[in-house]
Amino acid sequence: MHANPLRIHPLRARPGSLPSGQASPTAQLLTTPLLLRILLTLLLAMMMLQPAFAGVPNKEAVPAYAEEQTMLQIEADSVVRQPGLTDPASGRVHMDRNFLGAYGEDEANVIVQRGGNTWRYLRNGPLATIAGFILLVVPFLIFVFYKTIGPARPEPESGRRLKRFSAWERHVHWATAYTFIALAVTGIIIMYGKNIMLPWMGHNLFSWVAIISKYLHNFVGPLFILCSVLMFITFLRRNFFNRQDWQWVKQGGGLVSHKHVPAGFFNAGEKAWFWLGVTLLGILMSITGLLLDFVNFGQTRYVLQVANILHVAGAAVYMAAAMGHIYIGTWGTPGAYQAMREGTVDEEWAKAHHALWYEQVKSGAAPGAHPDGGATGRAPVPPAPRPGPVH
Repeated sequence: MHANPLRIHPLRARPGSLPSGQASPTAQLLTTPLLLRILLTLLLAMMMLQPAFAGVPNKEAVPAYAEEQTMLQIEADSVVRQPGLTDPASGRVHMDRNFLGAYGEDEANVIVQRGGNTWRYLRNGPLATIAGFILLVVPFLIFVFYKTIGPARPEPESGRRLKRFSAWERHVHWATAYTFIALAVTGIIIMYGKNIMLPWMGHNLFSWVAIISKYLHNFVGPLFILCSVLMFITFLRRNFFNRQDWQWVKQGGGLVSHKHVPAGFFNAGEKAWFWLGVTLLGILMSITGLLLDFVNFGQTRYVLQVANILHVAGAAVYMAAAMGHIYIGTWGTPGAYQAMREGTVDEEWAKAHHALWYEQVKSGAAPGAHPDGGATGRAPVPPAPRPGPVH
């Protein structure tokens, strides 16, 4: 039989040591097979763990997984940086920051996508918290404003009605409003449903609510885009700013003082909602929504994740601004809702809230001329008649 290579031979006796044939306590411990196995195991474990404690030159790397740390390190040591968000190649051929492995446009063999973890952290963490804070605080502030400042004073009705919105304008407005509300409700369910609905609904019921919300959101989205485009075309000519709008802005539209500031067909606040809300936020929500809705046109996960973050952030701002628009158009300004519902307003209401437009209507200006009330609110002076031919 071969000798055991791990066998520890007895220590030789030295002057002053124990009698011959009797091993020291240390030697007895070292000859214990169990202790040897433990020591060897610890030694091997320390040798294997040593690379894990090695310093990483990229000090900003705070990865969640070992693979991510590897990708960060490769990028930090790389001479040629990865293509960024503005580069068409971003998200297509990545070996470090976003993807691990070479692949085609379908990303069928993606192994690790570090951007997915970053997106998940931002969406479920800071973004969800900030968006939820906005959606809760804004209606509370509107309620406080309503209780402290109060709505505009209702005007005594004269009984004489003026045409303000055509049937087409009202249909376009309400179609846009209804699709917006549907997207807002389903979007909140998709974003926060698992936190505020799942605990009391249960998994079975909530799964159906979430699935229906998802498909409704995806199908109503393109319809909302179409309605927004029609709304932009319909109301564009009445939403250009002029000199009178600056006076309205300086007086805060009379929201606090309840003083009526002369305005054209739309005041500066309504024009700001048109350009910043309907147009700017509408474009942001439309582009990002289409990227997320139709994913088979070469979008990479990196592009989809950026689109989702912008979509959620834009939706929170859009819904908060819409709350203010709804308040001012209903409780905040008595009589404004009837204008969009019925298409007409009382003369006294028009004179108080849109004096420049009222002057234009009463002067009998031609339809379409100075649609916002003109630069001064007066009707355009008709041209002098041409002299007849000389006989």
